[in-house]
This record gives sequence, structure tokens and C-alpha cells, in this order.
Amino acid sequence: MSAIDQPVRKKDAMALVTGKPVYTQDIAPKDCLVVKLLGSPHAHALIKEIDIGPALQVPGIECILTYKDVPDSRFTLAGQTYPEPSPYDRLILDQRLRYVGDAVAIVAGENEKAVEEALDLIKVQYEVLQPVLDFRRALDHEVIIHPEENWKSLAPVGADNRRNLCASEEVEYGDVDQVISECEWIIEQTYHTKANQQVMMETFRTFTHLDTFGRLVCVSSTQVPFHVRRILANAIGIPKSQIRVIKPRIGGGFGAKQTAVSEIYPAIVTWKTGKPAMIIYTRRESFTSSSPRHEMEIRVRLGADKEGIIRGIDVYTLSNTGAYGEHGPTTVGLSGHKSIPLYGKVEAFRFGYDVVYTNVMSAGAYRGYGATQGCFAVESAVNELAAKMQMDPVRIREINMVRQGQVMPAYYGEKLNSCALDRCMAKAKAMIGWDDKYPCKDMGNGKIRSVGVAMTMQGSGISGVDTASVSIKVNDDGFYSMSIGATDMGTGCDTSLAQIAAECLDCSVENIIVSGVDTDASPYDTGSYASSTAYVTGNAVVKTCAALRQRIKAEGSAQLGCPVEDIEIDGEKVYRVDTDESISLKDLANGAMCGNSNALSATESFSSPVSPPPFVVGMAEVEIDKETGKVDLIDYVAVVDCGTVINTNLARVQTEGGIAQGIGMALYEDIKYTEKGQMVSNSLMQYKIPSRLDVGTIRVAFESSYEPTGPFGAKSIGEVVINTPSPAIANAVYNGVHVNIRELPITAEKVYMGMHKEK
Repeated sequence: MSAIDQPVRKKDAMALVTGKPVYTQDIAPKDCLVVKLLGSPHAHALIKEIDIGPALQVPGIECILTYKDVPDSRFTLAGQTYPEPSPYDRLILDQRLRYVGDAVAIVAGENEKAVEEALDLIKVQYEVLQPVLDFRRALDHEVIIHPEENWKSLAPVGADNRRNLCASEEVEYGDVDQVISECEWIIEQTYHTKANQQVMMETFRTFTHLDTFGRLVCVSSTQVPFHVRRILANAIGIPKSQIRVIKPRIGGGFGAKQTAVSEIYPAIVTWKTGKPAMIIYTRRESFTSSSPRHEMEIRVRLGADKEGIIRGIDVYTLSNTGAYGEHGPTTVGLSGHKSIPLYGKVEAFRFGYDVVYTNVMSAGAYRGYGATQGCFAVESAVNELAAKMQMDPVRIREINMVRQGQVMPAYYGEKLNSCALDRCMAKAKAMIGWDDKYPCKDMGNGKIRSVGVAMTMQGSGISGVDTASVSIKVNDDGFYSMSIGATDMGTGCDTSLAQIAAECLDCSVENIIVSGVDTDASPYDTGSYASSTAYVTGNAVVKTCAALRQRIKAEGSAQLGCPVEDIEIDGEKVYRVDTDESISLKDLANGAMCGNSNALSATESFSSPVSPPPFVVGMAEVEIDKETGKVDLIDYVAVVDCGTVINTNLARVQTEGGIAQGIGMALYEDIKYTEKGQMVSNSLMQYKIPSRLDVGTIRVAFESSYEPTGPFGAKSIGEVVINTPSPAIANAVYNGVHVNIRELPITAEKVYMGMHKEK
């Protein structure tokens, strides 16, 4: 292959590194109204009175909107395929406020100074209500967070707003209680993962304006342009035909921009005033009024026989969706459905969950999307089971891991057609020198070095739900224009999809011009989430190229006067296989521009009935200070099975970046609230993410399998790479000082207290 498995440079690389104006704020009109929000100071309150009179007198203020000025029809901000599983529980502005920072009023003015002054002059009288801040007590609490009559759930996800329940379900295969009771080795533990912030470099930002025809144009840093169109239509109460959404370059998203955090506010201002409007979230606002990872508490029960074969797995997840239900019903499912299937010899399993409303900032999508939390819990439980059995944690996985050809437990009955998990484990073990370093070595200076292991899986898109479409046309001189609806959020999918097209069309990647997303012009795509782009959109590219080749061959047969069956294409010319008579693609394309009745273009869609999982094995080497409990990461090894690697450079960077984020979750990142529900982790001074000096050495390798349903054998890589650091580092800490950390992050204080408790 000439284009696949190559380190092709990103198409937008030079524009980005030379500072070209490509991001939302760069291209916004200079006369945009500045939009800002007044946030609630209370975790739970009703607005009794609101006086905007003095604020309206500030010179330069264009409009101030309150709950009295916006539609009373509820919607969700979750960017998901219709009908959204997330409940319709939001208004643009609501009289009831459900967390500290919840929007009270929208202020729009000619400059930031005027808007800030007006915000200070708005007088609000609140009726302060009792908040529900502990998600363990939220279910059936006497305080109902969503008592409104027009709350609704479009999908049967087990939601009941009167119980503070966003979603609930239990699935079981076999008699798990009976199977586990028969096991020689049983372990049951509870694990707690906190909310995490995505901390993308570009915060949430959107600008809106009306076009010549009075349609609302929304230019936004979003992962889900087509979903944003529906969300705006629902929120404002106008037809989708009156809305156009454009996605420029995105400065990172990691799932945060799968929720329409910012779009509705400038949109309603523009719709009300007819003027361009723009909102730019500060870093503080991105911390306090956005969509972080769901906090989860996960109880895991495992049973194994005397040989170490895991026979039964029982997982229960309690998930905190916060004030609103964006992604609540869907994120939680991955905590079990992407962790239990790793163990292929399971005879019985049970997976149940409840997702509850509380009075903290609503959660959303973040890379890993629930699999990250479930991986920490299940992999930590497997490590604890191995320790109890005095078995090497690598060995227990070698015995139990799922293998190619198996039907995966708890994975919707899918057969595993591609899997190099065993080879990933063997390579990771060799790379880190496991046999020499396990379990630990005393360094003789008050410090211990130890190693830990975890494995994980994810999916490749959402099977049977999400769709991708691609359009490709032949231009004069024979180059191609490819229009996609997938969103490149810095991952380089514009480049990797061009590589797939180039491979299919036998041309160079430079000959494929990729245009970004514009809902008026681009073919439909559900967006960039659920690790879908390489697999789902990539397959759509393959289908489109196949259809286009047939059209080119048909035109060539007409030009050369022979049956289409005698025509072939080599990327530069169309030729007869029997006589070698040919016409160049350039001449064919130019000729097709005049007097031709068949357009040389094709559009195809793809939706998959399956979601082939990629796999990762992660191994961590840490150094623990026995006097302070401080944990330093020395070395991290990750071996990835993502099927065929499309772009070696981009795949490596994706993996390294995901591991760094996982290390942050494991060791540093912690969202904290006061007893009144005020977030104190509201800046990069309080919310610590790792720097390059904090992540040690990260080493990445690939063990390719071949996925028969994927484009050239490819599977996804976007999310799976974040999942292993937390359980692997926790396992390394245990192997060094015999302290099990079951609540993230793994801090020096927790390790120190654990060591002294152990003594």
C-alpha cells in the first residue's frame, strides 16, 4: 500500500504552525456583540425577582435576556443521534437554577467592558433551596432536582425525574451469584473516579449571524455540527432549514465539544437582535460551566477458580450526571460493556447501573466515555484478585483475556474478528522488562520502584446507530474534492481519510482536497465521537471511492468505445485491458466538463452493525518515596492493537496524548466542591494537569491485527489509549508498598496514610 500505514503530514500542519487565522475567534466578524452569562451563586435556587433595568442603561448594551424572554420548550445539549437517549431537561434560561454557575441571564453588548459592568448591575432575588450534593444519596431524595412537568425522555433508558433518576438498567447472563459462590477465590471492592476536565487548549466559543436570507448561521468549535443544528432548532423553536452550522479548525475537544455548551447563547441573541454575536468562554467558565467526565462509583465482584480462571463478574455503577442529563444514559453503559468483555472465559456476568441527578455542574463526554472509569474499577479488581491469589497480574490476564474468534461477553453478542491482545501483552512485558522488575525493587535510598499492568478495549463507532456520508468529485485536470461531515478536532482525520481515498483511487494524498464541515454543503455525518471517524467515515470513503471508480470507468468506456468490463484505472489514466489504448485521467476529467451527461462524482453512506474493539495493554513503572508517599512515574509502555494503522505519526501522537491525559487522571486531576456546591478547582492553579516533566518516559508500540470489516483492516484509536494509566499506576503502587488506592487521584497523602494503616 502506498498511502496507508504511512507518516503523512497533516494537511493543516503549516497553517497551524504559522498562525494562520483558522479558529473560530480568528474568523469572527469584528462587529460581533460580546455575549456573557450571569451565573447562579447557589447550587439550587429559584429566581423570585430579577431587575435588569439599571444594567440596560449601560452604554453599549444591546440586550439582556432572562428566563422570561426565551422559549419554554425543553431540549438536551447532548450531541447524539436522534432520538437522543439523553433526556430533554434544559431550557436556554430557567427560573430554577441547579448548580453554581447555571445561567441566570444573557448579556450582549458592543464591548466586554460594558457587558461586565452590566452583569454587576443585574439584581436578582433568589429563593435558596436545599441542594443534593452527594450523589450516593440522590436517588429517591426528598429534594427533586427536575420537578417540571415538561421534562421528558425520548428513549426507554429507565429515567424517572421524580426519583432524580436519569437512567437505570440491569443486564445479566447466567446465574452470576451461583457461579461466583462456587469459586475458590472471590473479591468484592468499590472504586471511585472523580469528574475530570478535558482542558482543551481552545475553550468553548461560538459566533452567530444572519445571512442574506435571514437564516441563522452558527460558526462554532464543535465536534457535532449536524447535531448542533438540531439542538439550536429545538432550543430556539425554529425549523432546521433556517439554521446553518459551520465548523472551522478546532483547538481540541476530547469529548467536551460533543455537548453544545456555548452555541445557544449567541444564537438566541442573534435571533432576537438580528446582529452578529460571539461568546468566548474564559478558562474559569470552562471549568465551572461546561461538561466534564462523569463521576462514578463502581462496585466490582469477581470469582475465580483455583487455576485463576475468572468465571463470574458482577459490576454495578452509580454515575453522577450532575444538574442535567447530557450523555448520562449512554456514558454509564461503557463502564461495564467495555470492561467485562476483556475476560473471555466468563460463564456468567451481571451489569447494572443508576445515573442520578445532583446539584453540581452537569457532566458530559470525555475521551473514554465511561470505559475509562470501568477500566479502572474492573482492572483494579483483577489486580487485587491476582494479589490475593499470589499470582502475577500479567499471568492472570494471559489466562483469561478474550481471544480472536470468541463471542465477547457483555458486548452485545459480537464476535471478535480481530484481536492482537495477547501479542500486545507479550510485547509490553518485554518492553518494560516485567520479569526483572515485578513486583518491585528497593532502591536503597528510601524509595521503591515497582511496576503495574492493565489492559483495555473500546469500540469503533456506535453500531447500528451512527452514520457517515462522503462525497467525492473529479475536478478538471483530474484531481479530487472530498467533502466529509466528520469533524477534525486536531486528530488529523482530514489527513487520514484523504489517505484512505488516495489508496482507493491510486493517487497521491496531495491530489485529494478535503473540505471541512458546513451543514449546508457537507454530507451528513453524526460527528467525531465514539471513536467513529477512522472506522465509520473511513468505510464511507471506501464505498464512495468504489462508486466513483465505476463512474470513471463508465466514462472511459464511452470515450474508448468498449464495454466497461474491459476498462481499468491506474490512478493516472483509464485504459483498455485488451489493447492498452488509454486516455489520461486529466483529459477524461477536462472532457467531462463539457457535453457530458454523467457527473463524475459519487456520494455514499456507511453505518455498521458491529463496532470492532481496539485493544491496549499498558504497563507503568513508578518510584514511591516511602517517607512521603509521593509517586513519580518513571516509564510508561503502551502497546496498541488498532487493526491496520492508517497514519503512523498521527496514531503515535494520539496514543501519547491519551496516555498523558490518563496519567493526569491517575495522579493529579481532582474536581472539588465546597459544602455549598461551589467548585474550588476552577483554574489551572487549582486543577493540576501533568506537564511534560510529570509523565516520565512514554513509549508506544503497535501490534496490528486485521479487521475484516474496517477500511483496509483499520479499527479506531481515539479513545482506547486513555484507559490504562489509572489501573496500571494503581497496581504499581500496590506492588511497591502494598497499598490499594481505590479512589482517584492517587495522591501522596493517600499512599502515605495507606502505608501507615498497613503497618
